[in-house]
Order: sequence, then C-alpha cells, then structure tokens
Amino acid sequence: MLVGYVRVSKADGSQTTDLQRDAMVAAGVDPERVYEDHASGAKDDRPQLAACLKGLREGDTLLVWKLDRLGRNLRHLVTIVDDLTARGVGLQVLTGQGAAIDTTTAAGKLVFGIFAALSEYERALISERTVAGLASARARGRKGGRPFKMTPAKVRLAAASMGQPDTNVAALCKELGITRQTLYRHVSPSGELRDDGKKILGRR
Repeated sequence: MLVGYVRVSKADGSQTTDLQRDAMVAAGVDPERVYEDHASGAKDDRPQLAACLKGLREGDTLLVWKLDRLGRNLRHLVTIVDDLTARGVGLQVLTGQGAAIDTTTAAGKLVFGIFAALSEYERALISERTVAGLASARARGRKGGRPFKMTPAKVRLAAASMGQPDTNVAALCKELGITRQTLYRHVSPSGELRDDGKKILGRR
C-alpha cells in the first residue's frame, strides 16, 4: 500500500500542501492515505508524521515530495529510514535532490546507503572535534561538556505536571525549554522521578 506524507513550514495559511498532494495522487496514493503537517521541519512535535510512521505496515511504501519534508536533518532522516527498512517499509522520494531514492529498488538502496555513510562520517567528525575540544579545555583547566538543561525547579514542575492527566507534553517541553527525550529521561509519563531526575534533586 502507498502512503503519503506532506508538510509545509507555516501554519498561518500562507502555504498550502496542494502541490505535494497532487504529486502524491499522481503517483498512485489514495488521497485518504496522505498525512499532513503544518510545522517547521526543525520541530520535534509533528503529530501527523508520528501517526504516519506508526501506521505503516510491512510491505507499505512511504512517499514524500522531497527529502526535506521528512527529516529534520540527515541524521534524523537516516534514523527514520533505518527504522522503516527494519520493518519492511519502503521509502520513495518524488522530486528534488533525493528523487533517485526508492528503497524498494536495489539502485535506490545504494543511493540511500551513500547518504547513510555521509551521516556516519558527519557523526565521526563531530565526535572527534568534541573529544579534541574537551581535551584542550582540560589542558587549560576548564571543564568541558554542555550545561544541564534541567534544574531542580524544572524537575519539580515536570513531575507535578506529568502527574496531571490533562497535561500537554509538547506545551510543557516548550515551557521548560527542553525536548521530550530530556523530559522522559528525568520524569516518567505518570510523573515519577527517574534516576536522572533524582540526581538533580539530590535523591539517591
């Protein structure tokens, strides 16, 4: 089964998905099976993408108009496609620089393999630079690493909010200035403190 995903960056009505939807229909996608988001590609919270990925089944093929409609960046894109491949789901890109990608074909898999290799190379470079930067900082008597995003006050607010059934997780994360991953690393969905949250509050 063919499933489509379309996205525009603005939710104020100044951009439409008509062009992308027309391309999906022309490619054979049932209009009822096209998921649509109105959100920046850099945002974690894209509910229709999450629903689309969750609903895909083995043997399905996900169609996107361009690669930048799907992933936030190359690393995110590779992660999505790796997950789809493991589940037996294909990916087809209709236009743009990624139009050669169709993971249901051998040639398409080869093209995406090149993307994946570039992503791995990028990760290796970032890791190498980070290690070198930390070593240089330590040599000068400075401690490296990023500051904690969570504070005791944020942990307490997160725990209290997650304990309420009507809490909007996306809104809470925005208010605290953190990602969902950071939130759930410190607090469970029911509001219980996890190990990282206990450490910040000094509870062992």
